[in-house]
Amino acid sequence: MDETEFWEMVDRTREAAEGDPEEHAELLVERLAQLDPDSVLDFARHFESRYNRAYTWDLWGAAWVLLDGASDDAFDYFRCWLIGQGREVFEGGVHDPDQLAELLDEFDEEIDGDGEELGYAADEAYEQLTGAVAPDLGIPLQAAEPEGAALDFENEAVLAERFPRLWDRFRG
Repeated sequence: MDETEFWEMVDRTREAAEGDPEEHAELLVERLAQLDPDSVLDFARHFESRYNRAYTWDLWGAAWVLLDGASDDAFDYFRCWLIGQGREVFEGGVHDPDQLAELLDEFDEEIDGDGEELGYAADEAYEQLTGAVAPDLGIPLQAAEPEGAALDFENEAVLAERFPRLWDRFRG
């Protein structure tokens, strides 16, 4: 599975789920379970590499603004959800997290921003196909600390200055 096929599968399942993150994960597992195990592992590698790439202080700050706070776990689930939003939103958000103010049509912090189940979709599909736990993907592990300069998430002035468009749209 190449990168284009990865994003097409993410998009098709998200659209079929009408944006519901839990339904999206269920549809993704169903779709992945129709593939061969090697293709499922390819999907997992694409997902995991993007998940690791999104481990930045700036993106965590953007998640903090969108979710009105984001613990370690909440940020993990946010990164899964961001991948689930498709290539344009993901790439734009990783490149410039403040751009999420324009990239996201709507955002309901009660429903959106938590894609925990998306993070397990490939593992579930692989186990359904093989009866075994997925092997190590052979990609570098996530860094111990997020990339970039740490932000004081508790300081609203810092967040408003760093993410002016997000702050104006979602907290202003």
